Amino acid sequence: MGKIKIALLHLLPIAGDVEYNQKLIEQAIQIASNNNAEWIITPELCVSGLQFNHKIGTEWINRQPDAWMSNLSRKLKNLKSTVFLGCPEKGSNGELYNSVLVIDKNGHLLGKQRKISVIDDWSASGDVYVIEPIKTDNIEVGIMICADAYTKDIANNLFEKGAKILIAPSSWGPGLHGPEGEWEQRSLETGLPVIVCNRTGEDETVRFWDAESMIIKNGVPLLTHKSKQSAVLTFEWDIQSMELISPHFDIDYI
Repeated sequence: MGKIKIALLHLLPIAGDVEYNQKLIEQAIQIASNNNAEWIITPELCVSGLQFNHKIGTEWINRQPDAWMSNLSRKLKNLKSTVFLGCPEKGSNGELYNSVLVIDKNGHLLGKQRKISVIDDWSASGDVYVIEPIKTDNIEVGIMICADAYTKDIANNLFEKGAKILIAPSSWGPGLHGPEGEWEQRSLETGLPVIVCNRTGEDETVRFWDAESMIIKNGVPLLTHKSKQSAVLTFEWDIQSMELISPHFDIDYI
């Protein structure tokens, strides 16, 4: 594989409105697929919104794949796209996680990453000792979810285990505890490209209107995007040289 087309779903999910968010994700995935995207990346917790638990609780969270995700997997088999999906999930012992699940072009669940650096009272922390890259299209992909990029530990762990690229599904907007160059620093330290899929909108106490999705290499943002509405951001990436091909995002607003 010489080059790959990637789509970032820079979405505006509504906290607690799972049905709305699922339809928005499906619509955005279809647009990305129509653009021939081979990888489709969503923000952190795009299925639920970030601060969902005060509105709808956690009883609805299932082990994955649940009925909706199974249906989505069947659609992906026809679309020939791999999706990195931010979604709450229930563990085998009933614990709850903030996860990113990777569903491949055949509709199979390739693997998952559970967020390590959690502050939400509903979510358990993933096990840092079993963190591993996920092999996607013969590429070792490391996933660090939002604040997992806050320190060097997780990115370095993924690099040492063979990751060739880092994907950061996030819900991280500017403000008191907003990002201050963490993604750029992780790229510098590891020498790996970092692809950040962020979101827009706002939840109860967090505003994302100026949150940015970014493509970073050698600590330098090559492409950035923020918007007041949902958008599908498509670009081409050279897998062999790990270089950006596209001079800008192709943007489809929703």
